[in-house]
Amino acid sequence: MREGEAPGKAPQPDTDNAADDSIDAGPSFVGLTPDEKSRAIADWARAIDIASGTPVTSLHPEDAALLEGIRNGVWLDAQDFPPLRYAVPGLVPEGLSILVGPPKIGKSWWTLDSCLAVASGGYALGRIPVGASRPVLYLALEDSDRRLQDRCRQLLDGVAIPPRFEYTTRCQPGEVTSMVATWLCQHPGDQPFVVIDTLGKAMPLASQSETVYQRDYRIMTELKELCDGAAGSSIVVNHHDRKASADDFVDVVSGTNGIAGGADTVLVLSRDRGEHAGLLRVTGRDIPEGAYALTLVPGTWWRLDGDNLEEAANAARSAKASAGLGDKSAAIIAYIGQHPKGVRAEDIASGLDLQTSVVRVYLQRLHDSRRIERQNRGLYTPVISVMSVTSTEVGQSEHHTNNVDNTPAETVSTLPPDWLEADDQRRRDLIGAGKQRLEHSRKRRR
Repeated sequence: MREGEAPGKAPQPDTDNAADDSIDAGPSFVGLTPDEKSRAIADWARAIDIASGTPVTSLHPEDAALLEGIRNGVWLDAQDFPPLRYAVPGLVPEGLSILVGPPKIGKSWWTLDSCLAVASGGYALGRIPVGASRPVLYLALEDSDRRLQDRCRQLLDGVAIPPRFEYTTRCQPGEVTSMVATWLCQHPGDQPFVVIDTLGKAMPLASQSETVYQRDYRIMTELKELCDGAAGSSIVVNHHDRKASADDFVDVVSGTNGIAGGADTVLVLSRDRGEHAGLLRVTGRDIPEGAYALTLVPGTWWRLDGDNLEEAANAARSAKASAGLGDKSAAIIAYIGQHPKGVRAEDIASGLDLQTSVVRVYLQRLHDSRRIERQNRGLYTPVISVMSVTSTEVGQSEHHTNNVDNTPAETVSTLPPDWLEADDQRRRDLIGAGKQRLEHSRKRRR
């Protein structure tokens, strides 16, 4: 370091005989320690190489350490990764998930049902087979032993509580990651399943040096790292919503964006008070976005509205399309939802015992309001959506390991193959919309 120079200030080039900022001027190393001089020489050599376009062939050890984690396409292409694994197929993949919903909406019933299904190797939501049993840790931080026993007995209906179901009702704020980490170490290779109910009970206070967002993201990152370190494991965190509606369902997550941003998967559970019909919306880094109809029966545990996720997705679309409609319109939409490949007015009239002429009037109104699709003249289908996934597709690991097939083909929102056979007005509308978007794009470029 030169005399009179402030500590930490980078050495400046000697500019006595050259213009300022000139690389050819060279640096001055007077007053530097041997280590500082070595680093300054390496920095200067790198600057010359960069300016001349010559690749840097040797790096300072500290610089080399920065590049140790960089890999190339050849390495990535040669890897053979295991397929994505699920705790609850189609809904809860390995990694960190967060289940969000209003208080007393039934989140704890949902997670407890999943815990018992995974621990016993049974069925989640009464319909989804979870495969072989796995060890489960349930942090029921808002329950007592008595309440938990009562709920387990209601869900199991006389069957003994599975031995692989482990739980605790106490965990001090700030100790949750240590507790989960210690428990995971006892089950290596078992693809364990952990539920934290709720995040608020386990969340520590933010330290003086971090914001609330940094605290939220730190805790979620710690939990995610636990999942990443235990192959095939899944952690679900129960959390409240922010008691306000939002166009994007992910935005209902209470707290900062550090909570939703730190999770691999976000599940949002909703239900009107006093109603049994519910909706589970799902999105994540590894699974297709979806919305599935559920039923709370008999006011305590959740059941999938259908025999599989595909039927539950169809039921959810039908419920959305028929919202605010009369009985006949709702019945027609529900009937179309049961026939995703398409149905004609005559078939609907026969199935619902209505006159064909009446059905045609309703179909036209529903099509005009975009509640149903008309694939070609006279053939009606549910609105195409990216939100459905079948249980069969979930079991095919290729959809999760092959980027080309990452989203099941039939769930992609695209124009139908035979759209050219659609009625003339529909075709003109599509072409006109395309021209408008093109003209708008041209104006922006100008």
